[in-house]
Amino acid sequence: MIRKIIKIDEEKCNGCGLCVNACHEGAIGLVDGKAKLLRDDYCDGLGNCLPVCPTNAISFEEREAAAYDEEAVKAAQEAKNAHQPKTLACGCPGTHSKKLEPKAAPKMEIPSSGFSVPVSQLGQWPVQIKLVPVNAPYFENANLLVAADCTAFAFGDFHNRFIRNRITLIGCPKLDEGDYSEKLTEILKRNNIKSITVVRMEVPCCGGIVNAVTTALKNSGKMIPWQVVTISTDGEIIE
Repeated sequence: MIRKIIKIDEEKCNGCGLCVNACHEGAIGLVDGKAKLLRDDYCDGLGNCLPVCPTNAISFEEREAAAYDEEAVKAAQEAKNAHQPKTLACGCPGTHSKKLEPKAAPKMEIPSSGFSVPVSQLGQWPVQIKLVPVNAPYFENANLLVAADCTAFAFGDFHNRFIRNRITLIGCPKLDEGDYSEKLTEILKRNNIKSITVVRMEVPCCGGIVNAVTTALKNSGKMIPWQVVTISTDGEIIE
């Protein structure tokens, strides 16, 4: 029969496995580091996998395919639950997208150290630009933080000063492959972002993360308030 079914572009797929976890029917798996549609009759054609793909490697197509077999899917799920421990389908807990609830607790003392540690203000996971989905519930009406990953180590009060009440995206424009602007453009287009704060180091290579945000803003066609904060290598904010 001719019906709507997903199509995976292997050239675009980065093997992150987010689509595997998003597909509740078990139609997708990782084969040789790439996402594959394993069974046509397990794909319901609803596309829960599409929005989580960070590289837009998944799309719909209409072609000759076996009919969706709901009973077979249920039987496979029951067999899996009966014989396997509950784990993420992608096999990597670090790529599972979720919303976090920052704790409003007082600073904790480290025994025998004399130092206090602030409670994490992180509001979602994952945080790497290359791993976050292009749309997620936590992006709606969000104040976005786009930060070079070194900044959190250089600036001591990073969580309270920058992460608090923001959705956090981090990356290193020098070491990460590719350009962030395409991914950021899709995030801005698909979600109602209220503001963007870019935090970079004073080193020249960090200019790449500012350029990526600038390009994404232009390509999205949206007017979103944004600011850039620069951290010095000795951990101070450069005014």
